[in-house]
Amino acid sequence: MADPDFDLASYDYALPPEQIAQEPIAERDASRLMVLDRVTGGLEHRRFRDLPELLRPGDLLVTNRSRVFKARLVGRRPGGGRAELLLVRRRPDGLWDAMLRPGRRLRAGTTIEIAPGFCAQVEPSAPPAPRRSSAASPDAEAARDAAILRPVRLLAEGVDLDTALARHGHTPLPPYIRREDRADDRERYQTVYAREPGSIAAPTAGLHFTPELLARLDARGVERAELVLHVGPGTFRPVEVGDVRRHLVEPERVLVPDAAAAALERARAEGRRVVAVGTTVTRALESALDDDGRIRAGERETELVLLPGHRFRVVGALVTNFHLPRSSLLLLACAFAGRERLLNAYREAVAQGYRFYSYGDAMLMR
Repeated sequence: MADPDFDLASYDYALPPEQIAQEPIAERDASRLMVLDRVTGGLEHRRFRDLPELLRPGDLLVTNRSRVFKARLVGRRPGGGRAELLLVRRRPDGLWDAMLRPGRRLRAGTTIEIAPGFCAQVEPSAPPAPRRSSAASPDAEAARDAAILRPVRLLAEGVDLDTALARHGHTPLPPYIRREDRADDRERYQTVYAREPGSIAAPTAGLHFTPELLARLDARGVERAELVLHVGPGTFRPVEVGDVRRHLVEPERVLVPDAAAAALERARAEGRRVVAVGTTVTRALESALDDDGRIRAGERETELVLLPGHRFRVVGALVTNFHLPRSSLLLLACAFAGRERLLNAYREAVAQGYRFYSYGDAMLMR
């Protein structure tokens, strides 16, 4: 019999579609906050603005200061059909790796007009890797084709590319937000402390913070540190293997600044708790240990998948949103809190009408 902790079917739960948040709440820190005791399984129902009294003086709160850029481009292909691009990263050769839709119709040499004087040209690429299953549905096949990264060249007349992207790019809202992006998403789908552009999705646990809440945390004696992990598509690819131990994620770049590494080492040496804001921070921190168990400053890649049984050596508490079924993010949350305990909390959140996913409510696991 398969171990349920490693069986993908164990990471499902029922969620009414109306509980998938389509809009941000009016005040960031007015979101609901479910507090989960990892030892007892006990639950409290609070508001996010209560966070300072739920943390301890001396805790070290670590955030991800990556900034979402306008990575989604919408244009027309030759003949007038619609085309979409999701820019993932800029390559050293000046091209961009991008997801294209409809991928099969956008062959090498195709030029996509995004706006007058601004276009994208599809460049030749290596053939895609073989699909894992030939029994996938047409929708699954189309989604997989769209997820393949293709090289594109962006061309702008009269302005630099960053200006063209700022004018014509769209905020890359996740697909479960079933509306077009608006001007207010540019600010709300962004943490208040975001600085370095590079993410194609927000580190959403941080969306609940306000400058006033951060000031109250400072007054409480909660220390803060920042790192950078630019969120890429690997974080959000669905888990497709029955045994979750076989799931792989694409590498993502992590920067742990010297100041953050020093703060983390001080906190650990003094027995103070490290509180990660989000799954990106958790993956970054658990990847940042060197062979002697110390936090390494600097830049590196991580492809760490956190599963039940992982011994968390850095993170002692986790602030996070509610995650999609059968996702690597849900696997991580279950690894931290225990699968049955966390899924029981999710069922309670559904029953209590919590809002789910990026613009939804939050959890504190401690």
